[in-house]
Amino acid sequence: MNFISRLMPRQGRFFILFDGHAKLIVDGAIALAGVLRHYDVEKTRAEGIKHIEDAEHAADRITHETVQLLHTTFVTPFDREDIHTLISRMDDVLDLIQDAAESLVLYDIQKVTPEATQLAELVLRCAERVQAAVKLMVSMSDAPAMLGIVQEIDKLESEADRVKRGAISRLFREETDVRQVIKLKAVYEALESATDKCQDVANVIESVVLENG
Repeated sequence: MNFISRLMPRQGRFFILFDGHAKLIVDGAIALAGVLRHYDVEKTRAEGIKHIEDAEHAADRITHETVQLLHTTFVTPFDREDIHTLISRMDDVLDLIQDAAESLVLYDIQKVTPEATQLAELVLRCAERVQAAVKLMVSMSDAPAMLGIVQEIDKLESEADRVKRGAISRLFREETDVRQVIKLKAVYEALESATDKCQDVANVIESVVLENG
């Protein structure tokens, strides 16, 4: 019997909220990648950052609704603490995407590097895999696929960490302006942190799969 079919409609609402939040994460990541790809186009940059801000606010509302639902639902589809941790870690992803975008403005970055753009692309790929894994949670019927996605996210996070370290190393070797070193290092770290948060989500999903599969 399909997992969701055993649940009351109220319980199934959790999966709708998870899916909605995951879509917003991808929307934010798409906008972030767009900002970095077309950074020299001021209008595109401003619109992208605004789109990220809107996505983050919408995701906050979903997080709040999920927590409220958690407090008013007697039987939940899986462990209450796992539900709270999952939606909180998902919210962290968009928070870090927003932080990365805002750091570009905060540090008055005039020109982005190829490594920054590469990191943004990795954030997007991680976000897409998070969405794919979350979508499969509704039935829990394909644990191997879910665990496979978890491994993909882990590899993407490792790649982002490698890119960040290489970028910072090159920055210290080649950049003579100390202010630029400080600013770009902060941007690299903010971008890579978003992939860390995706891995945190993946770890929660892995735990839920192993407990409920």
